[in-house]
Amino acid sequence: MTTLSERRRSVAFIQKEGESWACFLVTFVAQEGEWHGYFSFRPGHGEVAEDEIRTADIFIESSEEEIDEKARGLGKPLLAGLLDSALHTQSTNGLGGQKLRGQFRRLLKENSQEIAGDWAIDATDHPPNATEIDRLRSIYSSYRLDQVSHFISLINPDDFERTVDEILAGESIDFLSKDRVQFAMMVVDHIERLLPLPDFQSWVQDFLTHPEAYRLYTHTLHREGRLP
Repeated sequence: MTTLSERRRSVAFIQKEGESWACFLVTFVAQEGEWHGYFSFRPGHGEVAEDEIRTADIFIESSEEEIDEKARGLGKPLLAGLLDSALHTQSTNGLGGQKLRGQFRRLLKENSQEIAGDWAIDATDHPPNATEIDRLRSIYSSYRLDQVSHFISLINPDDFERTVDEILAGESIDFLSKDRVQFAMMVVDHIERLLPLPDFQSWVQDFLTHPEAYRLYTHTLHREGRLP
């Protein structure tokens, strides 16, 4: 977690298993007066500090400039190797909740976009009117999935992992298997029933009154990868 004395700047973006990770160089002055530096990695679905993983303090130099120069000299293959190492350390430390939460959010995003299309992304695609019931129902279904995804992102990763375990009565989800959607949607359906979401008619009335607010929300959540 970043402290007030830490300084961070973006170094690169790394692709891993279809997901983009932002890489940051973080530097700070230790108690003995020397500068320390490490790399922090944030997945595309991450918005909060708990979503990031970090390396150990790799650099210890007399000045921040020396750390910055060394870090800038590292290529993407080495940074990707550091990401792999940080992920391995995370998994051995029992921090799988963050990965599980991210996998759920990616799955929900994919399904939400498949249901409603890119109406919120394409500025030439006008929001539906009151007569386009089928299109409104698709966007409403997408909206409900987005609310579940938003809610999941606010839950502590370890708490979410325990909740999933309770919902599935101990069954684990292999996101590489054919059953991943079936098990994942069991969890999503359970969470959705607990959220105070509006019924279709109430939602339509609000959507038709404030279409641009919904467009901005969806664009921010899907394309910018952050919470609105």
